[in-house]
Amino acid sequence: MKPSSSLSNDQKLKICHHKAANPSIKQSALANWAMQEFKLSKVPTQGTISNILAKRQQYESMDSTELTSKRQRAVKHPELDNVLANWVLQCQARRVALSGDLIKEKARQFARQLELGERTPEFSNGWLVKFNIRHGFKAQKSYGESGSADLDAIDRNMPTIKEKLQSYSLQDIYNMDETGLFYRMAPDRKIARRQIEGSKKDKTRLTFVFAANADGSHKMEPLIIGHAQRPRAFNRKSGEQLGFYYRSNAKAWMTGLIFREWLQKMDQQMQDANRKVLLLLDNAPSHVVRDLPLTNVQVFLFPANTTSKIQPMDAGIIAAFKRRYRRFQLQDAIDRDEQQKADIYKVDQLIAMKWAKAAWNDISSKTIANCFKHIGLFERETQKNEVGSEEQDIENELKDAINQLPISRPMSVHELINPEEEQQVAHEEISYEDLIKLSSSQDQEEEEDGEVMDENPPMSTKEKLNVLHSCISFLDLSNPNHVIAHKVLRNIQFEIWIIEKKQTTLDRYFCKEY
Repeated sequence: MKPSSSLSNDQKLKICHHKAANPSIKQSALANWAMQEFKLSKVPTQGTISNILAKRQQYESMDSTELTSKRQRAVKHPELDNVLANWVLQCQARRVALSGDLIKEKARQFARQLELGERTPEFSNGWLVKFNIRHGFKAQKSYGESGSADLDAIDRNMPTIKEKLQSYSLQDIYNMDETGLFYRMAPDRKIARRQIEGSKKDKTRLTFVFAANADGSHKMEPLIIGHAQRPRAFNRKSGEQLGFYYRSNAKAWMTGLIFREWLQKMDQQMQDANRKVLLLLDNAPSHVVRDLPLTNVQVFLFPANTTSKIQPMDAGIIAAFKRRYRRFQLQDAIDRDEQQKADIYKVDQLIAMKWAKAAWNDISSKTIANCFKHIGLFERETQKNEVGSEEQDIENELKDAINQLPISRPMSVHELINPEEEQQVAHEEISYEDLIKLSSSQDQEEEEDGEVMDENPPMSTKEKLNVLHSCISFLDLSNPNHVIAHKVLRNIQFEIWIIEKKQTTLDRYFCKEY
């Protein structure tokens, strides 16, 4: 029998059980075990194994027919399923007591708003059980008063928070936060206001989810939330194929479902690394942890209205990211201005995401550790690194760039990296009407209003090598900075040459075969 490359749901469940029986096993070893156990034609990727482990509850809820299938039975009404699950999560965030009957009644209301008509489910008790299992919701019970009372006590007694932190090493204390980014925003007050007001139309805003630990030794891969599953700039590829952790909905907002997926993924990563960590979070409406089967991540929610003072991401880490992103953006705008382009701030979503990823990767561990130190929650000192000069140097670069651009009403650097609207859109509670809109984007493939593509035609390998050769010839190797640039350019030149050689070999092979 020819080996298969795909897994049935039953095999996926067995992978989950093998992981549970061997908690210290690495995902790579688990993938090799699966290939041998199920006689697969190739080893499953780490992404495949990670996704399987994150969906353990779904596989455990399947009947025998579903388990023998190689495809998970599709939810009949995914838009209704998503909007209802996000509504439940928001109710949990507000500590609203929910009964099964209340959930079913709300489902009927959403079904009418979505105009399901004759396709409307019966919303039986069996439907409710499957809905709860699918999303990991346990039987609904009243929360009572204890939750808010505990938060009030924490708010009055900050030393309790410090004591909690003392039981973890700095490398095992993480903070996560979201921020919006108007990725084409001009550093001109007049133009920027028009861009922000029109962002709902032109869809030039993304939400970024950042997380890092207190000593700065681990920056997690950023989650990016956009408006479309496959914007035109993606050229029909998925975010994962392009090397990004990417999700989408109609408003590019963080939702309860996306947050729970992110948190379960973090928990799985910590299981694989055999680490127990503490995650500090604010009380955003989407940050609902209840009923999640977390084993290696303990979540601590900051008291309400305190995050601007005690959350490390708000204490300078997100600002450091935005300084670096705006540096990429303004440098590109200067180039486009010199080329006499009509709209010098025009950039497509994929390029913006690449700049953002590079900006996040450029933030040093010193900068992150310093921001954790300044919130004042740690009795012990984090690394004593003065990194203010590094951030000041970037601010000076931004000032110089703004002065070089044709701007009538220039922003200050502070205005450029801290627009109030970017924070507002990342943390708003989602209205019922917006929940309906969010559910409608699941099958969206491209931006409807015309996502901007890069105007420059792709360069051939020969053209790329010629440009690099010209740059290398310009360098003065008596200048230490030029020596560094020479090494970097030579490495890029070598990488391009290797890729071209591999492609030529493949072309010759297929020509020979056919």
